[in-house]
Amino acid sequence: MARRFDFKYYCSEGFHSIFTHGFMSFAAVCMIVACLLIMGSFSLVAVNLDHMLGDLEAENEFLAYVDESYTEEQAQALQSQIEAVPNVSQVTFVTRAEAMDDFRAGREDNELLESLPDSVLRDRFRIHVVDIEQLQATSEAVEEITGIAYVNAAYDIAQGFVMVRNIATGVAVVLVGILAVVSLFIIANTIKLATFYRREEIAIMKMCGATNAFIRWPFVVEGMILGLTGALVAFFVQWGVYELVAKAVIQSNGLSLLTILPFGSLALQFLLVFIVAGLLIGVVGSVLAIRKFLQV
Repeated sequence: MARRFDFKYYCSEGFHSIFTHGFMSFAAVCMIVACLLIMGSFSLVAVNLDHMLGDLEAENEFLAYVDESYTEEQAQALQSQIEAVPNVSQVTFVTRAEAMDDFRAGREDNELLESLPDSVLRDRFRIHVVDIEQLQATSEAVEEITGIAYVNAAYDIAQGFVMVRNIATGVAVVLVGILAVVSLFIIANTIKLATFYRREEIAIMKMCGATNAFIRWPFVVEGMILGLTGALVAFFVQWGVYELVAKAVIQSNGLSLLTILPFGSLALQFLLVFIVAGLLIGVVGSVLAIRKFLQV
């Protein structure tokens, strides 16, 4: 009964087994789809949350105030030195007049402020950083530049963003890991149940001299096909559900602060992850399921 590796035979047997045990194959695909949808949904939430936190971090800035004895030209000349500081991504020079206009804007007592001269304020720089975790070190480096009187940076808010981002990423990784293990366990037991109905067939093949590899390979191919099918179905269902949720969020006035990434920008990565996860779940589930029945 033993033979050399015959890919065509194993594929044929794998496809035949899927249609012969249609209900159990359908159940296995449904379980793979459900598990991948749960993992995909958590991953999409984590990706969007990280994106939103990244936007908030990008909007966070600190101010560097120029020595009041500097003229506007001398103050503006400091911009190149600030841009040379590591971790600085963008520098905007704000004159005294512009600072006064910003101060007056939106205030009800504008008439009282009209008499204030621009000279009561300082020239300043609005500075954005690349990595918000290094905000304090960056602001201290800027403050050391000759001509900078002092800086104003919201360290507590910056650290709050970093903590929220790290917690969100950690929770997402743990949840996805737990769901992956649970999914593998469920799929293995589902395939094991399907294999249980074929235990007599496996026993007969063993008694006729078939090797474990000869018996196992059709099940591995079957698991690969089921995993790939489940991955593709889960991907397109995930796409549809994501678009519906994103449309609902965009149309909701109460959630206008939320930004949702378009699925098209994530589609390729998620398709590859779903395919790899589906194949792994199908193959490992099949190997774990048939292992018991090979011990005849």
